[in-house]
Amino acid sequence: MQPITTSKERIYGLDLVRAIAILLILSSHSTILIFPDSELKSIKFIQFFGTVGVDVFFVLSGFLIGTILIKHIDLGYTKSQDLYRFWLRRWLRTLPNYYFILIINIVLLLCFKKKLPEGIYSYFYFTQNLIEATPSFFTESWSLSIEEFAYILGPILLLFIAIIFKRVTKTSFLVVTICVIIFFLITKIWLHITNLGMTENFNWSHSFRKVVITRIDSIYYGFIGAYLSFYHSKFWRKINKLTLVLGIVMFVSIHFYLFKSALNPNAYLLFYNVFYLPLLSVNILLFFPFFSTYKSKNNKVVVNISLWSYSLYLVNYSVVLLTIKQFIFVSDLSGFNKLLILLSYWFLSFMLAYLMFNYFEKPILKFRDRNINA
Repeated sequence: MQPITTSKERIYGLDLVRAIAILLILSSHSTILIFPDSELKSIKFIQFFGTVGVDVFFVLSGFLIGTILIKHIDLGYTKSQDLYRFWLRRWLRTLPNYYFILIINIVLLLCFKKKLPEGIYSYFYFTQNLIEATPSFFTESWSLSIEEFAYILGPILLLFIAIIFKRVTKTSFLVVTICVIIFFLITKIWLHITNLGMTENFNWSHSFRKVVITRIDSIYYGFIGAYLSFYHSKFWRKINKLTLVLGIVMFVSIHFYLFKSALNPNAYLLFYNVFYLPLLSVNILLFFPFFSTYKSKNNKVVVNISLWSYSLYLVNYSVVLLTIKQFIFVSDLSGFNKLLILLSYWFLSFMLAYLMFNYFEKPILKFRDRNINA
């Protein structure tokens, strides 16, 4: 069986999207480090758009993994052993880094003589934020839980279709994708109507935005993009500039209104719980016809940031930022010293990501590509 994807098939436009997303996240975390208690609108603005970086990753991941699943379907690789190989390749991409950083977080907590959180075992099964608010320990893990469950759910549904109907088609893929999106949209509505867990101290970001059962659909908007780009490639390329303009207009319009009207999530739960996150995912998807077909001479810096992005995401906050805060009370420093801390944060994050990618992540990926070809 020939490999469905290889590392040589990189699309520069998507590398650019990935680099932008991780830089948004790092910028947001920078404000948390240097201005933790600031109420300035400019700081809140940076923090808010840092969170959008994670949503970009969701749609991007859905687009890439959806394309791989479509290629499986197109080649007839829809038996249980084929999906097992799909999962195995995916898990070798995500799990080693995740568990490595999880263990480092546990060791750091013990070194700082702090108590391990209750239910620490749940982190090993990605259930720490399945239906409840994401814990304060290893907070980056919330998005990885959502992705892992999303990548289990879709293939399982496709496997059921293969067992029942003896075959899986492109229509099956599209129907499953739409059904998953609709189901989790209904879940959002139900949670909002029942006010489940929305107490007086309800924190929308931790208790809704970062919970698996409210966010799985974010991945599947990327699946829709994968379907259109694969089966309707001419149309996908034809509309790339139009959707880029529509995406910019939609993004600016929504967020200009949010900031102008000061729509706080906890005060406008109906909008944020039911409408905002799906609208944001659709908005991000509008940029993909342009970036997935964008051709340019590869910029080495952009490609490297893209390659290191997963490691950067895992190390920058809990390993680097929180360790700095453990030893230095940044709020008491002068402006110049704050700048030095900020530069140190970025340098350490990139240095550790570089080391992790080259000496841990990359060897595992090479092992995977040599031994698991589906």
